[in-house]
Amino acid sequence: MNDIKKSTIFFFSLLFLAAIFCGSLLGLGISETNNIKNTEYINSFDTALPTKLLDINGELITEFSSDEKREIISLNRLPQHMLDALLTREDRIFYKHHGFSFKAVMRAVVGKLTGKSLGGGSTLTQQIAGTLYCDRTEMSIMRKIKELWWAIQMERHLSKNEILELYLNKIYFGGGTYGVNAASKYYFGHSAEEITPAEAAILVIQLSNPAFYNPFDHPNRAMDRQKDVLDSMVKAGYIAKEDADESFDTYWSNFDYTRTSSSAYMMRDDKAPWFSEYVRRELGGMIYGSQNIYTSGFTVNTTLNLKHQEHAQRIMEKYIRIANDRYQAEHTSRSGMAFSTYIPMTELMSLVFNLPALKVSEQRAEALANSTYKNQINPILDVVSMMTGVDSLKISVINRANAETKKESEKTTIEGTMVSLENDTGYITALVGGSKFDQENQFIRAVQARVQPGSTFKPLYYTEAIDSRKFTPVTPISDTPVVFHTADGKPYIPLNFKGEWEGDVEVWYALCRSMNVPSLKVLDGIGFDAAINRAVSLLGITKEELPSRAFIPGYPLGLGVVSVRPIEMARAFSIIASSGKEITPMAIRTVEDRNGNVIMNPEREIREAQKAKGEAIQVLSPQTAFVMEKMLENTVNGPGTLSAQSWKFDYKNEKGQKYTIHAGGKTGTTQNWADAWTVGFTPYNTSAFWFGFDKPGQSLGLRITGATLAGFAWGDYMREIHRGLPAKDFNKPAEGVIQVTVCSVSGKIATPECGSHVTTQWILEGTQPTDICTLHGGKTSNSSALGIYRLKNEMYQSGARSMRTFEKTPLKLNLDFLNGIEVNSSHTEDRAEDIKQEEESRLPDYNYLME
Repeated sequence: MNDIKKSTIFFFSLLFLAAIFCGSLLGLGISETNNIKNTEYINSFDTALPTKLLDINGELITEFSSDEKREIISLNRLPQHMLDALLTREDRIFYKHHGFSFKAVMRAVVGKLTGKSLGGGSTLTQQIAGTLYCDRTEMSIMRKIKELWWAIQMERHLSKNEILELYLNKIYFGGGTYGVNAASKYYFGHSAEEITPAEAAILVIQLSNPAFYNPFDHPNRAMDRQKDVLDSMVKAGYIAKEDADESFDTYWSNFDYTRTSSSAYMMRDDKAPWFSEYVRRELGGMIYGSQNIYTSGFTVNTTLNLKHQEHAQRIMEKYIRIANDRYQAEHTSRSGMAFSTYIPMTELMSLVFNLPALKVSEQRAEALANSTYKNQINPILDVVSMMTGVDSLKISVINRANAETKKESEKTTIEGTMVSLENDTGYITALVGGSKFDQENQFIRAVQARVQPGSTFKPLYYTEAIDSRKFTPVTPISDTPVVFHTADGKPYIPLNFKGEWEGDVEVWYALCRSMNVPSLKVLDGIGFDAAINRAVSLLGITKEELPSRAFIPGYPLGLGVVSVRPIEMARAFSIIASSGKEITPMAIRTVEDRNGNVIMNPEREIREAQKAKGEAIQVLSPQTAFVMEKMLENTVNGPGTLSAQSWKFDYKNEKGQKYTIHAGGKTGTTQNWADAWTVGFTPYNTSAFWFGFDKPGQSLGLRITGATLAGFAWGDYMREIHRGLPAKDFNKPAEGVIQVTVCSVSGKIATPECGSHVTTQWILEGTQPTDICTLHGGKTSNSSALGIYRLKNEMYQSGARSMRTFEKTPLKLNLDFLNGIEVNSSHTEDRAEDIKQEEESRLPDYNYLME
């Protein structure tokens, strides 16, 4: 009797403790649900608004939204069979329960304990309550209790139809879509109002496992489960058997078996996908806390100019296609010649000398077989695997083949990238990161790729050469074969492009013609460390990055054997075009919240940081920058590698008058013709273009170089974006630079005997030559020449009108010219007369020069 009494007490004690435990859990659940009696709170939810990207003119670029433009749709606009399919699949007693089903809960518990799939335990109300108020990734009893509590509260405050409408507008349907309307547009390409019974069945089977039942990845699996739902609807009396079958057959007869399961985000309307992705990544590092790029409704004011972007995308698409066509044609030609010429020879040798290793016919057969399989058989197998449901075929054979194809493609498919900057602001006005932007090609080469710049790197250390005053644009330098020696005594023998040599040339000519030996002599003259420091300051690379970027003191540095990003090259050239002032490339100006309040202002932060630098904002002196601008103009308007693009900068105004926008740049082709570059600028904009392979090792071929491919793409783009802009030259400093006319052979002051060997270049004041060219027979005294230079420089400072004539005429010591000078300053007029008299007294042999 005592034992029974003790047992009873023990049982009620356990029951009491269990009650306390359950009550505690329930109380905790209540504490987590604030304002549970507030009906407005139950009904109010923050609508997920997409983030809008606007270009510099306020035009919409795209929207970021995980909901793919969530469009709320009312229940009465949906076809009845959409609701019937949902209730058939997920909650057949939805209109009977009060938020939960005890039977369903017990079934789920038993299934969990036995390890069998007996169906879920959550009603539609519990599912939407968990989505709205709980973290459904949390697998715990506490989460289920919270979910149950909120389901009960929703049932108390909302009608069944309101709950159903909320569910259909908020629940996840796979493919990055939330809500039935967004899902319908993603899966079927039309509004939810047009959903058929078969389409409704496809949607509701996504609710349990969208990746597993995705019709684009697993059509047969989706087909089977879809048929089950339709059969259940027929049994429940929601639809006739004939209608279900007809809808099913129609759906699959029109199904696109070639479509992949790209997310709704990837399928969004985007006028500049590469730029948008770059901005999205930038935003990811700026936004924190509970804010979300996809749902917080930001407005991002960017630097993009959609007009520039449209031209950039069209031109890049064109030249990437041209590059691949050229490469394939040349590659096929070389392969055909090799097979027809050398295979018979090696076959004969292998037979005569019994050398089986020389036989290549089998290798050729294998190569042809692999190519046929990848390009013809593999796509067919892909479709067959989806139609027959043989997933093992797709996984074991096709995926492996696709991986091999992608790997091979990276080595044999030419990619390209470009980025354009506005010089005054650093705004990124256009950006194309590669060929087609999709799920497998999101590597933004313009800002991520680190490739060798080749000869486009030369202007960076040439600025140091000009600064050092050891070299001027008219310094003579020999373009002949030479052996350099490294620090450890090893010989280094560079070659020019195509192995051509031109003898004695001037520095400006060596740069615009992209000569290697003269450039390495310039590098040798200024020193490796000085060259590296200058290049790093122009590129904006931190010293910590230098080891990984191959900025190693040595002669290969002078040929661009380093690692840079295209946007860094654009920055460097933009600094030159901006009178040497530091440029910070930027894509985001401001970010506003959904109410229009500016919550982030990256541009203001950049401007404040630049202002705080004071005079240190000048990476180059305005004088050095101007001299380099004029040197690089020779590449376009002179005998340089971009001379074929010069006409693209000639325009006509509204009155039909012709004018020219000044432009300069540099081409580059790396070792083994692996990369093709052009970076160039006008007073308005700078752009960098690169073409090459994602995986190194292949050669583009002789027909694809910086000048023959990247140069034309650059020229086409720059021509388009400058249409309608007024004529503009680079800013000339008020002092510190002068223009000299010298013999292009000797680099000394030209005489009439120099004939056609004359060039006029800008140099730093104080570095002008003082000797008369005697190579062609000149005998004029040096002092007279200096007098002319003094006059010419003073005329520039005071604005003589006749200097345009002076600039275009070889420098001749002609008193008739001195007598005919027109000036717009009485001071200059007096000074000209003084200098003329000085020169008359110093020119006893002047008549000789006039002959």
